[in-house]
Amino acid sequence: MTPSVKSELVAEKSVTMFDQAKIISDFPILSRELNGKRLVYLDNAATSQKPVQVIKALTHYYEYYNANIHRGLHTLSEEATCAYEETREKIRDFIEAGSERQIIFTRGATEAINLVVNSWGRTNVNTGDEIVISALEHHSNFVPWQQLALEKGATLRFIELTEDGRIDLKHAAEVIGPKTKIVAISQMSNVLGSITPVKEIVQLAHSNGAVVLLDGAQGVPHLATSVKDLDVDFLAFSFHKMLGPTGVGVLYGREELLEKMPPWMFGGDMIASVHRDRTKFNELPWKFEAGTPNIADVIAAGAAIDYLNAIGMDNVRQHEIELTSYAMKRIHELDGVKVYGPTDASLKGGVLSFTFNDIHPHDLGQLLNESAVAIRAGHHCCQPLMNDLGVSGTARASFYIYNTKDDVDAFINALVEAKRIFGHVISR
Repeated sequence: MTPSVKSELVAEKSVTMFDQAKIISDFPILSRELNGKRLVYLDNAATSQKPVQVIKALTHYYEYYNANIHRGLHTLSEEATCAYEETREKIRDFIEAGSERQIIFTRGATEAINLVVNSWGRTNVNTGDEIVISALEHHSNFVPWQQLALEKGATLRFIELTEDGRIDLKHAAEVIGPKTKIVAISQMSNVLGSITPVKEIVQLAHSNGAVVLLDGAQGVPHLATSVKDLDVDFLAFSFHKMLGPTGVGVLYGREELLEKMPPWMFGGDMIASVHRDRTKFNELPWKFEAGTPNIADVIAAGAAIDYLNAIGMDNVRQHEIELTSYAMKRIHELDGVKVYGPTDASLKGGVLSFTFNDIHPHDLGQLLNESAVAIRAGHHCCQPLMNDLGVSGTARASFYIYNTKDDVDAFINALVEAKRIFGHVISR
């Protein structure tokens, strides 16, 4: 990135450490009002809001050095290429990978998982093999493996949960065995907030000769994540859940695995040379990045990493434990509430999935919207888990760095108002 490009961004420096007031001021959307009330955004497990530093990084690219990357010899292309590849280096450092060659850009965690399924999976999974996932997986880490198992004649096996919604390690030891080819598991549940004991799962898998894919879509934005420490073989995550733009995801993979995997998509930039009868593919990581990438959003994703690094991921985690603990205390003050998942905030992420009296989750979401409180309602792309819980869906409040105890109080007050309104409707 040239000095002229950098200078504009340095003027909008990220918050240092965990300064709550400064953090809130960095998010323009949080000043918005709905229905005459202050917006309280509690749908962070679906997508996070974006600080001004990320927004300006995005617009700065389009205003000053918009160009395609890797192939251009002019100044704009060189600047864009430098900024794009700089984000790859930031990601490598953020997750403590060994090399930028292990960092592959995708459109999101979903595409990253599908890349592994369609490249590594179709090459390595055969009839009689077993694929292990857990009972709490998002459809993105469920359906691709289900379909691969059906196609290959493999068996899809499930690690069940404890009564409080955590991974049952005793059952995991029974399920993961000599026939296991891969264990694909979430770092953190988007419904229950349950945090997976990743190291124990990895140890079980590796001792049986299996590889591990970690779905970090919920975990990486909230937990300090080191692929070196966790020893996972693949890691998938998305930037839109961690202050960055939509349409940018990452697949990390062990280099020796990625080297052996065939490309999944074909086109420009993923080739070294093309002849009429053969093609030589590019080296890592570009052999998995066909076509013109999402340049602007990748560059802005680098600004999101800068922002989180300035706060510190340990501070992010501590804030969420404190806020979740407070929210659980407040919500249990209400009659008719059932909260799903671990009751100890230190064992879960900043997620509260719940049902409230006889109010359907969709109705509850609409009623809270009248109070300018944004939550999620439905099956959260986890229908098998909902079936296990015996519900069609839940309401879900999820927190991030800019949420406060005042937000929790507004959420609780909105629930009280929803109960009053719904009771009035029922009585009529």
